[in-house]
Amino acid sequence: MIKLKGFTSNIVHHDRQLDYNDNPIHTPIYNSVPYGYKKTQDLMDVFQGKASGQSYARQSTPTTESLQSMVTQAESGLDSLVFATGMGAISATFLSLLKQGDHLIASRYLFGNSYSFINTLQNFGVEITLVDATDVNEVMAAKQDNTLMVFVETIANPGTQIVDLEAIGDWCEQQKLVYFVDNTMTSPYLFQPVKVKASLVVNSLSKYFCGHGTVLGGAVTETGQYDWTDYPNIFEAYRKGDPSKWSMKQIKKKSLRDMGGSLSSDAAYQIAVGAETMALRMDRSCANAFALAQMLDAHDKVEAVYYPGLASHPQHDKASKLFKHYGSILSFDLKEGYDCAELLDAIEIVVNATHLGDNRTLALPMASTIFYEMGAENRAKSGISEQMIRCSIGIEDTDDLLASFKAGLETL
Repeated sequence: MIKLKGFTSNIVHHDRQLDYNDNPIHTPIYNSVPYGYKKTQDLMDVFQGKASGQSYARQSTPTTESLQSMVTQAESGLDSLVFATGMGAISATFLSLLKQGDHLIASRYLFGNSYSFINTLQNFGVEITLVDATDVNEVMAAKQDNTLMVFVETIANPGTQIVDLEAIGDWCEQQKLVYFVDNTMTSPYLFQPVKVKASLVVNSLSKYFCGHGTVLGGAVTETGQYDWTDYPNIFEAYRKGDPSKWSMKQIKKKSLRDMGGSLSSDAAYQIAVGAETMALRMDRSCANAFALAQMLDAHDKVEAVYYPGLASHPQHDKASKLFKHYGSILSFDLKEGYDCAELLDAIEIVVNATHLGDNRTLALPMASTIFYEMGAENRAKSGISEQMIRCSIGIEDTDDLLASFKAGLETL
């Protein structure tokens, strides 16, 4: 067993820790859906949880299990499950652990699709309270007798608000609430939510894990910080053995087995290979984002820049304390009278597309795309102006990136 300390070293050599025939450097792609056993008792033991092994690809394959192990290691967690998409991981967790009559506290500053799903969850009888989670006092004030969970993102998309991660974690621990943290915008390279006492961590693997915009995937990780014996919604059938495994067992059975949303072995392989360069890509893209944020902040056609690396950002000190870098997402408001679409069309290096964590710089106007359905009033509550442009900064040469943005702004 290789013992390594570095983040990248562990990911690059992860597959070598696993036991496969012929000693492949990369975990093979297992495309078989069923898995057969020479003895029927062995199959029965797998189904009953008495032995480890594969039963059906909807729940796992050796390839997806290898990726799960990699995600768990990256997040310093206990166990992980992978899904077809990040939203699949989020919805699976909520639907598996919450029921009618429960109450969820969630950050007001949520990714558009997460916000949409929160609204859908209310149709199933789950009560939702949205709060300004940059202030732990607002989270605390929202607690009800039926509150079971708090859900936040590390850096909000697109406004880059940073919630009161440490204080909320301490409070959730005191109140015995599940603390569910979306780490997509930071990735485990920049931040590990287990350090702020998160119970569960979700990542969209499509973003910084894979990094190349070629495959979808998501994961939820159990950190071991929460005592599931205190949680009322764990089914009796899963209250066996180590309590730290109860949440993953229930999510796997109720979501992957019963509801699908499974990640394919092919997709898992691509994500695992992409993850090997996560740190290298993020070092470059975060540096690019910081340089661009500084340039835009000084430009006379830009009203405001939203990037945690700027000293003017309301949570700059928190970001400096918690994160390795400030992230590669930034947003900015054009001044009134300038057209967002006109600017984006003029910036040659930018790809007009919706996605995050690609090697290429991507951008789009927020109010007329992702957050269009939210409406102007709710956009304003979430800190999204009608002039906001969100950028996912890539790994291009910094000089080319800055020159292209400057040239585009000069055309307005």
